[in-house]
Amino acid sequence: MTTPGHAEPGRFRGETLPDLLGPHTRLLFVGVNPGLSAVAVQAPFPRRGNRFYPALFKAGITDRLIDASAGFAPGDREYLTDRGIGITALVSRATARAAELSTAELRAGARDLLTTVKRVRPQVVAILGITAYRTAFTMPKASTGRQPGLFAGTQLWVVPNPSGLNAHSSLADLSAAYRAVGIAAGLDLRPD
Repeated sequence: MTTPGHAEPGRFRGETLPDLLGPHTRLLFVGVNPGLSAVAVQAPFPRRGNRFYPALFKAGITDRLIDASAGFAPGDREYLTDRGIGITALVSRATARAAELSTAELRAGARDLLTTVKRVRPQVVAILGITAYRTAFTMPKASTGRQPGLFAGTQLWVVPNPSGLNAHSSLADLSAAYRAVGIAAGLDLRPD
């Protein structure tokens, strides 16, 4: 069975995906940009090879594993926002691969993120991917972890990208990094 939009994902090129933000966002995850499949099913990180939701579960941030491969199940959005989790992207334009984005788009995305953070006021912003962070924030020597100073009064962290294309980070690496940002954001985490 083909999910809506999966038959012709290319038709979603350049489309956008709404942010997942609640009234009490404590931890804002920031992806690079939505993929075509995310726009097709209207949910971030839907590919089965993407480890975002498994890492949230393993980190104790969620108490159940979310499967967004066909879009969010009823209640998933509310569950995440009630937990204090928000999701946005540096660049809103959907592409097949993040490599299609220009440096100018990523840098404009960092400026747009500043506006979002001032409005939402999370405790922690977690950028998903060091390469995108280095480009967007003009920090070529940055490493993962908490970044120096504050970003609009908020802790800024860089954590590994959950994409299946990121072979450098295992699920254990992802969940450890995500647990650290969850603790920093003051989330009520499930014990290890």
